Amino acid sequence: MDYFVHESSYIDQPCKIGAGTKIWHFSHIMSDCDVGKNCNIGQNVVIMPGVMIGNGVKIQNNVSIYTGVTCEDEVFLGPSCVFTNVINPRAFIERKNEYRPTLVKRGASIGANATIVCGVTIGKYALVGAGAVVTRDVPDFALVYGAPAKIKGFICRCGEGKLKFDVGNARCLSCGSTYHIEQGVVLSVHFID
Repeated sequence: MDYFVHESSYIDQPCKIGAGTKIWHFSHIMSDCDVGKNCNIGQNVVIMPGVMIGNGVKIQNNVSIYTGVTCEDEVFLGPSCVFTNVINPRAFIERKNEYRPTLVKRGASIGANATIVCGVTIGKYALVGAGAVVTRDVPDFALVYGAPAKIKGFICRCGEGKLKFDVGNARCLSCGSTYHIEQGVVLSVHFID
């Protein structure tokens, strides 16, 4: 094995786990999952069958990721955040054929205790605040929080600077990256590394 699994965790087969990934105490990775390289999966995490996790993803303690979720590379999932996969669950009605896909795009961060209702897309480098309830798509670089979550602004890829657009253009005061926005959509970006 070229990844680490704590002895208290379970990995169901078949399952793909990338090199350098670490899976900590009391976690359960179910069958047909695809977990990328260099991920860090905290304790008491459950990843349900068929979930796709990209490279460099950080999943904090007590996170539940249900079937239908895809997390692209370098996503951050804060402590106790949770995803759903059915809009109208009932214990006495099986609705596995109604699972709605959820996509978390590259570099997005989801804060502690946030709830992501199924069927949404969270855009690249978006930031979902702690305790938010996401019920609709989140644009790239958007900062959202509240219940239900609403767009409160836009944030730089570095996560440090809230972007202030002037005539459609913004520059991050922390890292110098520049952005252009039209009709609420970030169209072009020049990152400074």
